[in-house]
Amino acid sequence: MDFLGILTVSITLFAVIDMLGNVPLIIKLREEYGQIDSARGSIISTMIMILTLFFGKTIFSLLGIATHHFALAGSFLIIYFGVKMVLDIQDTKKTKKKVNSATIFPVVFPLIAGPGTLSTIMSMRSEFSDITIISGILINAIVIFLVLKTAEWLKDKIGIMGLTLMERVFGIILIAIGMKMFIYNLIMSIDEVIKFL
Repeated sequence: MDFLGILTVSITLFAVIDMLGNVPLIIKLREEYGQIDSARGSIISTMIMILTLFFGKTIFSLLGIATHHFALAGSFLIIYFGVKMVLDIQDTKKTKKKVNSATIFPVVFPLIAGPGTLSTIMSMRSEFSDITIISGILINAIVIFLVLKTAEWLKDKIGIMGLTLMERVFGIILIAIGMKMFIYNLIMSIDEVIKFL
């Protein structure tokens, strides 16, 4: 088993999902919408991520897009999320209160299994095996459940400054991983063009 690969996938997803950085938002959503179902949210988000891993490739095949093409675009998105975390760039769009529960929206989507996470999962297929990515997803599912369950406790123990520091560190790691994915998939794309010529 590729333990180094599992670690890389786990850290990448952990940084992209950014559950620790979203603790203040989760607490705010609990105050506005009431209790968030931690187990349900974790299970649904995990299912979405795994389904994307398998069916995403089929959709790409129908569109005539290779995985490493999508991975190139995904690497830019990963770098963007890393820069966003390091520079503390906030989204300007605000979610309107139209539902009574925040478990599915906005916690599962787009907070956990959002476009960034799903793009990252598909991007990693060009470099890691399915079992390695699934292992990383399951590890993050445990983290997601624990953070949703203990958001208030984490805020009290780590503090806002601690959460902010962790977010900055993981942002830098995310930028480095994004650059690695970009270079790897750029070489794959150039190699494909050379073979075509």
